[in-house]
Amino acid sequence: MEYTLSYASNVQGWVSFYSFYPDYMIGMNQYFYTFKNGNLYRHNVNNNRNTFYGTFTPSTLTSVFNVSPLENKIFKTLNLEGDAAWDATLVTDIQDSGYILNNWFEKKEASFYAFVRNNSSGQLKQRSVNGIGKTISVNSTIPSAVELNFSISPLVAIGSIVSVGDLVYYAVSPYTTNILSGEVVAINQNYPLGVNQLVIDTTITGGSIPPGQTDYIMFIKNSVAESHGVLGHYCVFELTNSSTDKIELFAAESNVMKSFP
Repeated sequence: MEYTLSYASNVQGWVSFYSFYPDYMIGMNQYFYTFKNGNLYRHNVNNNRNTFYGTFTPSTLTSVFNVSPLENKIFKTLNLEGDAAWDATLVTDIQDSGYILNNWFEKKEASFYAFVRNNSSGQLKQRSVNGIGKTISVNSTIPSAVELNFSISPLVAIGSIVSVGDLVYYAVSPYTTNILSGEVVAINQNYPLGVNQLVIDTTITGGSIPPGQTDYIMFIKNSVAESHGVLGHYCVFELTNSSTDKIELFAAESNVMKSFP
């Protein structure tokens, strides 16, 4: 894509890229004019920001968090000091899966604050796996509500960490591959009545019904509900704003903690 690069004499530097790419440009009578495809345009008179030659392009800003570059860290949050929230993507030298949607930000003390979500790719996926155990039976009569039944005596504890929306995987011998089964839709536990089960929807993309007695069941927490952040030595973040109004951004911050494998 072609851009126009602007120079500001008051800071003696190149300050911004613009999405318009004129055939010719000139300054006259304190106005900036450009020509495009034989048409004349006067800039800075349109109330819709980022709209040139009738085409809108979102604002984007790219920067990097690089404190203590030799340490492996987890970037947990994003704090924007400004008058609006932005969409954000976060990429490190290890992961390229961090993101925040602008409606996830909460305004706190005149700043916009949000936890970094992660799509559970790469090393994070392995760090987020929780095991349950072997099933004693699987009721697959309804693919959208498959029942995974676990033993009560001896007890196979489902545990309190698993919740609706988590993804369930299963492993079979020789245990070289974990297979996506479905998404948790219910957790039923009533030991006196002999109930100890997960109910999962196996109709999701990539889902599959596990065998009747599956060697091992495990789950991964919902990446939107849980804040795992992104793992890496540095973090490149890109902010995107699709507003046509005047938007100001003063600073971007992140809560960072050292990673201990």
